[in-house]
Amino acid sequence: MARINAFLKLAREQGCSDLHLAVGLPPLLRINGDILPIRFRDLSARELETYVMDILSPAQKQRFSEGDDLDFAYVADEVGRFRTNVFRKSTGIGVTFRQIPTQLPDLDSLGLPPVIKTLIDHHQGMVLVTGSTGTGKSTTLAAIIDYINTHRAVNIISLEDPVEFVHRSKRSQVIQREVGTHVPSYAHGLRHALREDPDVILVGELRDAESILMAMVAAETGHLVLGTLHTTSAAKTIDRILASLPLEQRGQAKTFLSQSLHGVITQVLVKSADGRSRRPVVEVLVVTRAIAKMITSDKVFQIPSQMQTSRTLGMQSMDQALQEAIERNEIDPDDAYQCAVDKKKLQRFVTDSSLLPKIDLAGG
Repeated sequence: MARINAFLKLAREQGCSDLHLAVGLPPLLRINGDILPIRFRDLSARELETYVMDILSPAQKQRFSEGDDLDFAYVADEVGRFRTNVFRKSTGIGVTFRQIPTQLPDLDSLGLPPVIKTLIDHHQGMVLVTGSTGTGKSTTLAAIIDYINTHRAVNIISLEDPVEFVHRSKRSQVIQREVGTHVPSYAHGLRHALREDPDVILVGELRDAESILMAMVAAETGHLVLGTLHTTSAAKTIDRILASLPLEQRGQAKTFLSQSLHGVITQVLVKSADGRSRRPVVEVLVVTRAIAKMITSDKVFQIPSQMQTSRTLGMQSMDQALQEAIERNEIDPDDAYQCAVDKKKLQRFVTDSSLLPKIDLAGG
């Protein structure tokens, strides 16, 4: 058994989301969003390198020795499955393990709004799940794939880096391909996926112009494309896509977004009211005719206001979603306040006064 497995086993038993190993520190666990040290000695450079080399394949060792960071899924019977990133920094090797639950997430158990099922019921077009790193995008996408797999008889091709949740084919066939193992890049995987009779294509990350353009082609040619971006709002997602493309292709991209983008789900993870877990809170954009016109007429900045007044269509801004979750006593108001866009709207719910802006009582 690899020696690093003892830390991973403890991480799983403690219910943490991530394990961090770094030179000069004890192992660190992220539990409900907070980083906490394990009672263990500070790791030396030689010790940590020995732990890491134990779990790398010869090819991975070669790539790492050439200066590449490594992203891969580490699996062991006694600890389960972890998404792993190995990197170098000023003090030596660093490694982060993200725990992947053994049970596939369920859309209903995640507490996501019902409109999401409507968005993914399309047979072509694009739906995006966005958010910062560590906000649960992979979990939401896994729940979406499992929902489609359970309810529709289609061919699903998933491109991931690395493969995280493992899907078993139910009504659908689910083909999971790993970037760097089965295909050299997302764009390459997308190009070949179009020849593999897909109905649904999941792109783990739309990270460059080539992958974005290939995803657009797939969505326009009779496929439902699910993808992610590291953006923190629906409006910023549209701006990011347009800014990522060459100037001469942005007009075509606006037309695509107005006609083929069905919706954007942007999420954060917020501590539950009892502080024992975290739950997703989501902003939802549904692309209506009004939203489409804003995209084509360069008025993306008006989208947040339109979302706030379109609740009957399933839309909600992040601040609206946070406030409603607070009022239902589902999330911690102080943590929600820190996630808010317009923090003034949530000030009245805050219990920790140190989070609030200071008032200059002296005036002037």
